[in-house]
Amino acid sequence: MTIWTTGAGRERAGLTVSSMIIAEGQPAEVIGLVNPDSALGEVIDETRSLVVNVLGAAHRTVSDVFADRTPSPGGKFRTGEWTDTDWGPALQGVPAWIGARLIDGPPARAGWAYLIRAEIQKVHLSALVEGDQALGYLRGHYHFPSW
Repeated sequence: MTIWTTGAGRERAGLTVSSMIIAEGQPAEVIGLVNPDSALGEVIDETRSLVVNVLGAAHRTVSDVFADRTPSPGGKFRTGEWTDTDWGPALQGVPAWIGARLIDGPPARAGWAYLIRAEIQKVHLSALVEGDQALGYLRGHYHFPSW
């Protein structure tokens, strides 16, 4: 599971994204589908950057908040601790995050969704604590595969 975020301060937006692709190459890209009516979809063409927060098992609640499955009084970014980066907000304590910039032009459409293609500019890996697990999502349920 990932949470894609963008913006800074009061202009932050984010969305849980359960399916994405990392395209290797020079430069490497992150590719995903985003609902254009989501908070992220409404501003991504303006901000032109994003953070892909790779979630661990401890981040299930944050994932639910950004998927609009669980409320977060005061706004989504009140759940979890966030740090602003050059690409958008990064969730503290995640196993990894990726900073990326959209490839030139407005996002293309793939069906009803925006097809987001962004050049990977930074990969931040955190030290893993023994027992950490990745947070996966399959057929409507969370899964916790081992690292």
